[in-house]
Amino acid sequence: MGITHERIVELHPVLYHMAEYGTWESIKKHGLLSTSALLDLFQKSGEEREMIESRRRSRSMSIFNGKFGTVVIRDQRPMIESKLARCLRDGLTPKDWYQILNKKVFFWLTEPRIATLMKAYSDSEHLVLEVDTKELLNRFGDLVLLAPMNTGTTNPMAFPRGRSTFQPPHQYRFEMNRKRKGGARKAIVELTVAYSVKAISEFTVRATHRRFDKGKARIIETVFAM
Repeated sequence: MGITHERIVELHPVLYHMAEYGTWESIKKHGLLSTSALLDLFQKSGEEREMIESRRRSRSMSIFNGKFGTVVIRDQRPMIESKLARCLRDGLTPKDWYQILNKKVFFWLTEPRIATLMKAYSDSEHLVLEVDTKELLNRFGDLVLLAPMNTGTTNPMAFPRGRSTFQPPHQYRFEMNRKRKGGARKAIVELTVAYSVKAISEFTVRATHRRFDKGKARIIETVFAM
């Protein structure tokens, strides 16, 4: 049971993160922020925070702060709440699950996974970060949890999920997932970091604007390259 940081780096030397188009300068300044961290930075509370952090976002939502301006928080269209309620375990409610997800920064371990996500949002262009896995684990390894599924969707299948869906690498059921999913590179679907990833520009290999077009996630502009 479990997987070492060294093995993760061997299998996946680069991690991928999809952000809003045009946000590279903000990311350089603030790092990658979870939804909860962003709401803290913008000092949001009350009903506005509840709607964003604890409920399904059927559409993208903008928040404003006089110091930081306006940012857009992506919708959760791939999550169907009725399906989510049926697949949750350990006494969790949809509200609990939204709060769990909103406290994490998500990375995909393969480029095809990014393409799949972009396909779901093919009406927009996006910023894609390619991040040095070894350096991320060196800096944030104690805050990393792994998941064997796309935890932010219930389509096409609402796979069961609960408190043990996210696991630290040393407890992750790597061999079981390797066999189930058809290979070592498919055994981990998501790598998450709790709350925020500060100074991520220091170990971002490349940042590109991309659009999903004709079945491919095409690079339309390189905004940063190490």
